[in-house]
Amino acid sequence: MSTAIDGTGSSPVSPSDDRGFFGHPRGLSTLFFTEMWERFSYYGLRPLLVLFMSAALANGGFGMDRATASAIVGIYAASVYLASLPGGWIADRLLGLRRAIMTGAVLISCGHISIGLSSFAHTKVPFFLGLILIVMGTGLLKPNISAIVGDLYPEGGARRDAGFSIFYMGINVGAFFGQIVTGFLGEKYGWHFGFGAAGVGMLIGLATFSLMAKKTLGSLGLEPTRHPDPVIQAKQVRTIKLVLGIGLAILAVVIALAATGVLPLNALAIGQNMTYVLVGVAVVYFGYMFIGGGLNTEEKKRVGVIFILFVFAAIFWSAFEQAPTSLNLFARDFTDRNLGGFEIPATWFQSVNSFFIFLMAPFFAWLWVRMARQGGELSSPAKFALGLFFAGLGFVIMIFAANSVVSSGGAIKVSPWWLVASYFFQTIGELCLSPVGLSSMTKLSPRRFVGQMMGIWFLASAVGNLIGGLVGGRVDPEKLEQMPMLFIITAASLMLAALVLFAATPVIRKLMPKDQVKQT
Repeated sequence: MSTAIDGTGSSPVSPSDDRGFFGHPRGLSTLFFTEMWERFSYYGLRPLLVLFMSAALANGGFGMDRATASAIVGIYAASVYLASLPGGWIADRLLGLRRAIMTGAVLISCGHISIGLSSFAHTKVPFFLGLILIVMGTGLLKPNISAIVGDLYPEGGARRDAGFSIFYMGINVGAFFGQIVTGFLGEKYGWHFGFGAAGVGMLIGLATFSLMAKKTLGSLGLEPTRHPDPVIQAKQVRTIKLVLGIGLAILAVVIALAATGVLPLNALAIGQNMTYVLVGVAVVYFGYMFIGGGLNTEEKKRVGVIFILFVFAAIFWSAFEQAPTSLNLFARDFTDRNLGGFEIPATWFQSVNSFFIFLMAPFFAWLWVRMARQGGELSSPAKFALGLFFAGLGFVIMIFAANSVVSSGGAIKVSPWWLVASYFFQTIGELCLSPVGLSSMTKLSPRRFVGQMMGIWFLASAVGNLIGGLVGGRVDPEKLEQMPMLFIITAASLMLAALVLFAATPVIRKLMPKDQVKQT
């Protein structure tokens, strides 16, 4: 095993030469396990939310209608990814990547503790306060840990794609076991046992990063980007602190008004309006980058490619992120979950995607490297188009499953293999798009904006989560006719997007720098 650092924490061996973690830099192991436990907590909590909030008060839930509960899940998940944009900005300009990750991990841990304590309070305030803390913490942690993964591979190329595929496997190992553990505890023994298990996972992730980062990451991510002029640098820091202070103050006021009932909140209306906000944020940000970002011609081309990938990623996630809402409700209400007298928890179906990724991520990591060595590597747009196509196949399958339910008037429950098959094709699509997208952001982003560009990548996921939440309520035993149309529209949108992107790939490749075309 190669030695990547000395006793002082400095790095005498470049990340390119360090192959101490299955042929990759040992710092990848730190990031792998930290992200694994963070995803254990996030994905362990998420599928419980819609089931918990829509459960009757007598069953320990909030007794909300499923449309409202699903919208809240969408808003929460969208906010998690939306927070990645200011989280990347704060890391780039104020905290540095490493301190941002640590701060984020602490906030997430506090959020889970707040949700856990909500079972002892006769109010919903600690529950929703916990969700807000998780949103803030994930916004600081998620984009910046991915940015450090990219920093481990300054040479770029297929090896970086392979590294991100391994990193992505860690995400899904955590997601798989998180949903198995929390789903079983939450559905069988009580919701807050599941919530508590998710919190324990985050605390382990926090401890992992605290103990391993200095030994394996050296100086990576310790310092924020600094302007060479100290006067301008000081002005930028003051601006960041002022904006951050104002934002936190406004958030505190809104929380206080909502908690006291002075400001009534309608989840469906908020979710619908957030769609315009998210699209507006993307348009304004990319407009700023082109007009006022100080980019040269080469950098503008790269950002243009990022914008195109952003649009198609948002379409993909709008379908894929129906998993915790519409597909989760389909598993609970319309799927035969009896197995030898044991009723499979509905949330366990959320782990099917993670299980397939765990099995197939090493194959895709090998595939991209092998294709590159043979001179036949696909470009990022081509991989994205494949991802959209396979996800579309997954929802074509759900059309048949939904029609079976509707034709029986809801009297029968369908085989669980419908959902398993759907998740299989969605997983292939995810592996073609998501790790490649992460890698592309780090390769194409201007160096001084890499944290923010990772935030933009997760903004596409925010759009997807929001739409997935808004449509999730359409899976309803009392409104059976809505289900097939939901899946038909989803499948058609994915297939059309795949065809458009395939056709546009040659044009997009021309926008890429010549030294990046074969690598992206």
